[in-house]
Amino acid sequence: MMSRFSFPLSVLVASLWLAVAGCSGTKFIPEGSKLYTGSTVKLKSDAAIPNESELTTQLEGVIAPKPNSSILGLRPKLYFWHMGVGKEKGLGHWLADKYGEKPVLLAEVDTQRVQDLMRNRLNNNGYFKPTVTSKIITKDQTASVDYTANVGKPYRIKEIHFPDRDTLLDAAIRATQPGTLLKVGDPYNLQTFINERTRIDAALKNQGYYYFTPEYILFQVDSTLDNEANVYVKVKGTIPPKAARPYVLNRVTLNTDFKLSDTTTNVQPMMYQGYRYFPDESMFRAKAITNAVFLYPDSVYRRRRSDQTLARLMSLGTFKYVDIQYRPARNAPDSAEYGKLNSLVRMTQVPKKSLRAELQMNVSNIFTGPALVVEYRNRSALRGAEQLIVNATASVEQGKGTLSGVTSTQYGIDAKLLVPRLITPPFDIRLANSDFQPRTFFNAGYKLVSRTEYFRQDVFNLGYGYSWKTKATNEQQFQPIDLQYNRLSGVTGRFQDILDQRPFLARSFRQQFILGSSYTYTYNQQVLDNKRNQIYFSGGINLSGNLAYLIQSLAGASKTPIGDTNPRDAYTLFGQAYSQYTQVNLELRDYFRTSLDPTSGNKFATRLLIGVGMPYKNSDVLPYLKQYGIGGPNSIRAFNARGLGPGTYRTTAAEQGGFYDQVGDIKLEANVEYRQDLFPYVKGALFVDAGNVWLVNADPSRVTYDDNGNPDGLNGQFKFNTFMKQIAVGAGAGIRIDVQFFVIRLDAAYPLIYPYSFAAPVGSPEGLYEDKPTGFKPVKLNIAIGYPF
Repeated sequence: MMSRFSFPLSVLVASLWLAVAGCSGTKFIPEGSKLYTGSTVKLKSDAAIPNESELTTQLEGVIAPKPNSSILGLRPKLYFWHMGVGKEKGLGHWLADKYGEKPVLLAEVDTQRVQDLMRNRLNNNGYFKPTVTSKIITKDQTASVDYTANVGKPYRIKEIHFPDRDTLLDAAIRATQPGTLLKVGDPYNLQTFINERTRIDAALKNQGYYYFTPEYILFQVDSTLDNEANVYVKVKGTIPPKAARPYVLNRVTLNTDFKLSDTTTNVQPMMYQGYRYFPDESMFRAKAITNAVFLYPDSVYRRRRSDQTLARLMSLGTFKYVDIQYRPARNAPDSAEYGKLNSLVRMTQVPKKSLRAELQMNVSNIFTGPALVVEYRNRSALRGAEQLIVNATASVEQGKGTLSGVTSTQYGIDAKLLVPRLITPPFDIRLANSDFQPRTFFNAGYKLVSRTEYFRQDVFNLGYGYSWKTKATNEQQFQPIDLQYNRLSGVTGRFQDILDQRPFLARSFRQQFILGSSYTYTYNQQVLDNKRNQIYFSGGINLSGNLAYLIQSLAGASKTPIGDTNPRDAYTLFGQAYSQYTQVNLELRDYFRTSLDPTSGNKFATRLLIGVGMPYKNSDVLPYLKQYGIGGPNSIRAFNARGLGPGTYRTTAAEQGGFYDQVGDIKLEANVEYRQDLFPYVKGALFVDAGNVWLVNADPSRVTYDDNGNPDGLNGQFKFNTFMKQIAVGAGAGIRIDVQFFVIRLDAAYPLIYPYSFAAPVGSPEGLYEDKPTGFKPVKLNIAIGYPF
């Protein structure tokens, strides 16, 4: 049940290693010089040092220069640098420029400067009057530096005092004290004080203090006995008068068609709900814009509302540029302590309508061929910033392998209307604390799928739902109505014979009236570009047929026999049996960047997929379009698309590469991939994939066998005590050509563990099943667009 291969990669690695193993780098050092090999830092104190490892890391961070990189004492980059000395072109020059490093000498180390920087860092952490010394350690042609820092007890905060004057500004600063970052008993830390100043400023910006800046806050620190300090939060005495007063919005102007050569001075604004609005009635109704604006005349200026307005307007998808300007209001009545601001929101539109055509290439282990996609977009179809998107697709794919000669053609059209608000009558839900525009969507579509020599299928869908985000990383989608209907409008004799032999398959194709609802939650840290470890999670639940079944059963409706072979009774709707099931889909990914450089593509990418569909009551099998397949370029790459399962089921030699019956109700898949930058726009990858699919109910027509060729009775059904032995495993390597907006991926994968036995069934004719593969025959070459996950 296992097949393995090895490539003499170790020979290549050993050869390269031997080429540089004799090179420690010291023979490239000028006479009389020492190669600098690095430094150590040691902290000494008579008292305990809080956060000692963190403090040591800060001190190590100021050490300069950095020594040459080494591997087990070897410095191959010095070897490559030496190959290019005195050369302006050729292989040696290229290797030196690409992979070489110039020797870092002891003479380049300024120990006095490093000691000064270390003392500065210690002062910033509350260790005043430290002593820092250095010692140079030499050995042959190398040298290192040991730094030692002697510190006393850190100064700690004893008391914290906020401003106590009777002014609006001081009162506003006092009001922020419950959220202070300064804590009694904490060590003195400069960065904490900087963060506290920024926190106070942010709070003031949301209370009207538009002209205030963090630099206007200072901290007076008075030391006491026993290394303690009292902290006084104060406002500088020389700040501009305008920075000391809060502001309210006087006039809010909305310009929905701003251009650099602005001509709105010739257009008369209209007043709408208190806004001064420059109309563009051919594009927008005023309400569509004001629903996304959170700046209100006569309200206190709040930066949070300003940022929210920018984010909401940009997320409408109708503007390529939005900015907000604030100016002191002229001739506006002014109270003794409050100022007035005029606000101007300028919006630059993108074209209302667009038409785009895209030629794609669909590549898989089963079908390959071109596809044409034409998209029409209207960005304000009903003059309320509603986006109407219509897609028309056409594709022609040719079968590969045993499906050679089979043509798959597909034609479809679908439309989606995105409304930038939640339509939930009689409620008006705006999600006022979210920066992202919630949407209501309506969708409808039709698709015609034709497989020569097999079938012709019509697919209809209709639905509506809601999508919203509370944070950049969190998104939710609820679709209360998701109707789908599939029908076999044409079946060849060949495919009819298959359906007659496989009643489960026949029911999955014919039972296609889906009365669905769904909910999906997505958490995605990939939007946080600088985060080293990024997590992606998506969890969803799909339901179908439950409400219809409940109503019909309570009403006493009669069931109808369905199916030509192994008929069963089911409730019908418009003469068609509908599916009843619950399906749960979970996906968890983790991306860990191995480099501290946020632009690096060197990372471990892992993924876990779990899918479970449970048919019940009106169904004993999931609809075919809801069943799971596994294998192919974006799944287990060592096997054909839909080339595994269910369970230990194995297609005959004549059916190898079949696309219709290797599906299941349960899916388990795991992937691990290491990605490495190689050259500009070129990345490499090593990967391992594992998984399989299973059935909830055994299918007698899909017979499975044990290692001796006898039926095992599982017939593709999931069992807790056997599923781990039925996991397929593949591994391989790949190249990615990544130009940011487009990725071409080439993967070569080899199956390591097969889920089924290669023993022929007892009494089966010779050649019924494919022989066990040997050598390099099973290697699968995958060409795909984009990353697999």
